[in-house]
Amino acid sequence: MFKGVLIVKDYAGFRVSVTDIDEGQLPQGDVTVRVSHSTLNYKDALAITNKGPVVRKFPMVPGVDLVGAVEHSTHPDYKAGDPVILNGWGVGESHWGGLAQKARLNGNWLVPLPEQFTPQQAMAIGTAGYTAMLCVLALERHGLTPADGEILVTGAAGGVGSVATAVLTRLGFTVVAVSGRASEADYLKSLGAVEVLDRAVFEKHGKPLGKERWAGAVDVVGSRTLANVCASIKYRGVVTACGLAGGMDFPATVAPFILRGVTLAGIDSVMCPRPERLEAWRRLGKDLDASKLATISREVGLAEVLPLSSKLLGGQVRGRIVVDVNR
Repeated sequence: MFKGVLIVKDYAGFRVSVTDIDEGQLPQGDVTVRVSHSTLNYKDALAITNKGPVVRKFPMVPGVDLVGAVEHSTHPDYKAGDPVILNGWGVGESHWGGLAQKARLNGNWLVPLPEQFTPQQAMAIGTAGYTAMLCVLALERHGLTPADGEILVTGAAGGVGSVATAVLTRLGFTVVAVSGRASEADYLKSLGAVEVLDRAVFEKHGKPLGKERWAGAVDVVGSRTLANVCASIKYRGVVTACGLAGGMDFPATVAPFILRGVTLAGIDSVMCPRPERLEAWRRLGKDLDASKLATISREVGLAEVLPLSSKLLGGQVRGRIVVDVNR
């Protein structure tokens, strides 16, 4: 038996609890991991609160991230004792995830834990930080350099935004952060942001084309915010879109794309091919100041996950929530 967060939906309704789970219930997989830490992400919070159609089958253990040690493996790349990370691949949606003390997984979904990070630090990064690094890599692939100008980061006080701000700053970019919480200004400046803008500025109905200001952007909000960001990107600038905290719609025009040559690059972290995952984690080990992770994250136990989920959806959580599944 092991402890975990279990979501059940049946004739009696929707229920979620921290409970004892029989190991025989674990799904199929060629690697069994003894989990040390997981995280609480936006998608996990949607699943736990039943506020979005995240879970594809029940019962389900949520948690799109995990780190731990291999307990048993028939996969050629892993042996007992190997430290590993998992991000995405549908865990917590269609396959049991990381918010439990054990997980059984497809070994092809795993990557080795980089030696630069402790397990707790790896989860302070988690899917959010790995997604942020994918955004940075996309900006670089499209040729952006610090000399091109300011980079805008929306939803900057969240997990993706926090790591993106820290990494971009360390790479020499000038970062302007967007947040709906004025109280987070000092926090964002401690990560390297030179200016913090109120998100309300980007939530208004904007013009098809605004004044050119940003060389690039990392957007986690979507909807009208993303449309307004695109409208104010400089000629041949790049916007990476990786979230929908503000909605799935995109009320924009083609003007920024056909008149200014703006690139809108979609970032998917869930099914991202393994070579790109490995590169993202390699770059995180090189370009993220690990000392910032204590500022970006806080640690909780399994029992705290349920009440924190509603707060996360309400925009009341800063940075990353690391979950010690053994407390």
